[in-house]
Amino acid sequence: MIDLYTWHTPNGRKVSIMLEEIGMDYKVFPINIAKDEQFQPHFLKISPNNRIPAIIDKDNNNYSLFESGAILMYLAEKSGKLINKSNSDEYFRTMEWLMWQMGGVGPMFGQVHHFVKYNKGKSAYAEERYSKEARRLYGVMDKRLSQSQYIAGKDYSIVDISIWPWTARFDWQEIDLNEFPNVARWYKEMIDRPAVQKGWLVPQNDQLIPTI
Repeated sequence: MIDLYTWHTPNGRKVSIMLEEIGMDYKVFPINIAKDEQFQPHFLKISPNNRIPAIIDKDNNNYSLFESGAILMYLAEKSGKLINKSNSDEYFRTMEWLMWQMGGVGPMFGQVHHFVKYNKGKSAYAEERYSKEARRLYGVMDKRLSQSQYIAGKDYSIVDISIWPWTARFDWQEIDLNEFPNVARWYKEMIDRPAVQKGWLVPQNDQLIPTI
């Protein structure tokens, strides 16, 4: 059993989708970041950076872990799913693109949300800078997806799970996914997955998955 401390953000949804994909039992503990619940002492014990998501593995001596990328890797190795450790090239391609998401897509798209969605008009420089970088990253993704069905290669993996929730905010980013046809194809395939649909609703929320 996994205790999942999360909220309905792109990073939080990565882990709930992953847990649904691998069919692992989990219990949800909502951390409402709009109410600063991420600063509560009990949460800081497992997530010292006061960020969701975080997990406690009850079946592994209450082993706790924070940072969404690390959690995806842990759950993949624990379940033996959505990562191929038997093929070194596939494994490192997965790591390569996972790090691309953690170092690029997450931080940059997050800045677009901050300046374009929530603080529009406060800094034209920031809006232009981060929107331009987001479009560049969509271009990188589009080129990659013209070469393979999924982002890390021919197989669905933790990479797709890590990136999709950020692309599901394309409306916040004022991005037309039809300008990136390979991303649009992949995006539509992702939203057809039952685990993606279920994971999106964790914790319980009334947000709809944006459609193209």
